[in-house]
Amino acid sequence: MPRQSLPHIGSLPPGQRNAITDVAGVTVGQCTLAAQAVQTGVTVVRPHAGDLFRDRVPAAAVVLNGFGKSVGLMQVEELGLLETPVALTNTFAVGTVATAQIRQCIAANPETGRRLPSVNPLVLECNDGFLNDMQCQAITEQHYLQACAQAGAAVEEGSVGAGRGMSSFGLKGGVGSASRRVALAGQREYLVGALVLANYGKPAQLVMAGQPLGARLAAQFAEPTAEPEKGSIIMLIATDAPLDARQLRRLALRAGAGLARTGSVFGHGSGDIALAFSTAYTVPQETERPMPSLAMLHDGLLDGLFQAVADSTEQAILHALWLARAVTGRDGHQRRALADLLPGWSALAQPSNPSASAP
Repeated sequence: MPRQSLPHIGSLPPGQRNAITDVAGVTVGQCTLAAQAVQTGVTVVRPHAGDLFRDRVPAAAVVLNGFGKSVGLMQVEELGLLETPVALTNTFAVGTVATAQIRQCIAANPETGRRLPSVNPLVLECNDGFLNDMQCQAITEQHYLQACAQAGAAVEEGSVGAGRGMSSFGLKGGVGSASRRVALAGQREYLVGALVLANYGKPAQLVMAGQPLGARLAAQFAEPTAEPEKGSIIMLIATDAPLDARQLRRLALRAGAGLARTGSVFGHGSGDIALAFSTAYTVPQETERPMPSLAMLHDGLLDGLFQAVADSTEQAILHALWLARAVTGRDGHQRRALADLLPGWSALAQPSNPSASAP
């Protein structure tokens, strides 16, 4: 099903691609592994095309529920900066991808960890172990480099990259993206983009564009309802608005509003993490280079950006679920596609018992 068949979340208009790459300079690359028990991959988000170690971007993260094994969040919290691309992958591949990021930085900056400071790799993960045999540890450093090399403006969605083996609401999850344009009073128009790695939710919880589909979905297949939440979601937010790390943390928190609208309760076993960054300026690594000088947006103007974050996050999740395709993986485990199980948005949007709404 094309994403154009889905409803538009909120009143703000999308960017040209309705993707995180509408924020100028941001690119996305993916590497997908799909062979029998190996159903996994790497997704990379690059804030700009230059050397992120030397020209860092402001960033902040929020942990809504911390059942996760990410690398690099502590330094992001302390310094408010990104100095590598943001990498997404499966839980057991975090160390491998972090090593790849370190080697990539050393290759570009041979004095890293010597004359220059050490680099802070940033790898975020979700557990794709239902479909992917994570014990194979199939992800290599080369897969990360392939994702970086393929980074561009087009964003493939669904069962691709890090989203290949992910599950949501008992169905196939994956990668999704969206964007919103925001015109602030007395300011230029700004863009907010979101990219999600969706791997969370129980069938009965699903809400799509305000439609409570969970009961209808749960009735279509046997799914234990007593099990605790075992999934996760990573939500990446990019903007070209001039914000500092404190303000970006406030933006990241609003991704949770978009997530909650889809039915998530940030369950016990879920790693729900949001990270926001700005491309409006860079911060040099070397102390002899001048620091940027620009005016940040006033906090009183942030409400439009907050709305854009919530709406684009919800839209990105919608895209991830609707565009994911069915996958069979480890030990014959299967995840069906939402678009196959409940085809046609117009049908989804109708009450499950039409007579109940009749006058």
